[in-house]
Amino acid sequence: MIDVKHLTKSYKGLPVVDDLSFNVTQGQSVALWGPNGAGKTTILRCLLGLISHQGHITIDGYDTKQVAGKTRSFIGYVPQESNLYGNLTVNETLALSCRLRKIPLTRAREITTSLNLDGLGKKRVKELSGGMRQKLAIGISLLSNPPILLLDEPSSSLDLATQHQITSLLQSIKRPDRSFILTSHRVQEVEALADRVIALDNGRKTQDCPAREFASSLGLQTWLQITLPPHQCAPAQTRLEAAGFDAQQLSGGVLLNLPSNQRAAALSFLHNARFDVLDFEVRQ
Repeated sequence: MIDVKHLTKSYKGLPVVDDLSFNVTQGQSVALWGPNGAGKTTILRCLLGLISHQGHITIDGYDTKQVAGKTRSFIGYVPQESNLYGNLTVNETLALSCRLRKIPLTRAREITTSLNLDGLGKKRVKELSGGMRQKLAIGISLLSNPPILLLDEPSSSLDLATQHQITSLLQSIKRPDRSFILTSHRVQEVEALADRVIALDNGRKTQDCPAREFASSLGLQTWLQITLPPHQCAPAQTRLEAAGFDAQQLSGGVLLNLPSNQRAAALSFLHNARFDVLDFEVRQ
C-alpha cells in the first residue's frame, strides 16, 4: 500500500529525515515514535506530497511526486492542530468539507451518525470541547472513506478521559482494508493502535519492531499514573513501596516509575490488595 525508499528531507542543509525506508501493507497500523525533532511530522507531510524531498514514495503503486493529487485521494489526514473554522457549525463544517472534496452530502450525515455527533450539528466549532473538535477532525478525514489514515499526535493536549475516548474511537474505525500511520508520544496509545513501531532519532530509523515489543526493546522506563479514591492514595503508596515499587503519591492517585513489563503486575497488585483503581495512564 505504502512504499518509502531512501526518503531524505533537509532544511537549511540540516537533515530532518535521513535516508529512511519502510513500507506499510494494507490494513497495517504503523506508529512513528521519537522525540520532538525526530522527523515524524515531516514524514507525514512528505507522504501527503506537501513538501519536496529526495527519495521515492509510492502509494498503491502511484508516485507521490508525479501524481500527488491522485495519491492524496487515498489519504485521510488528522493534523495535530486542526484548523477548523470556529464560527461554522458542525453540520456546516462537514458540508463544506464534502463540497470541497465533491462528496455527496449524504456522507456527512453518515459520519455524524457513526461518530455520535448528531446532537452537536447546530453547535459552533468554537463551542466544542477539545475532544469533540478532535472527533470532528477525525470525521472529516473519513468523509472520502480513505484506505489510509495519517494521524499526527491524535490525542495530544487532551485530558486523560478524552484521550481514552479518542483511542477507543480510532480502534473502532480500524479495519482490514484501512492502513494507519500515526505519530504519538504516548506508550499506551501506540500499544493500543499500532501493529508495528518505527523508532526515529534525528531523522534516522533506529528500530522497526512489533508494537507489543517496542517498549521493552527500546528499554523504555515508563510512568504509570493510577487514579484512586482520595482516601486510598497514601495507603496505596505505602503498600506499593513495601512491595518494591517506586511510587509517589499524587492528589488523585499514585505515580509509579517502572519498566513497561511491570505495569500489569502493579495494577494486579493494587486489585488484589482491594484498592479501587478508577483509571490509569501510561507515560513515557
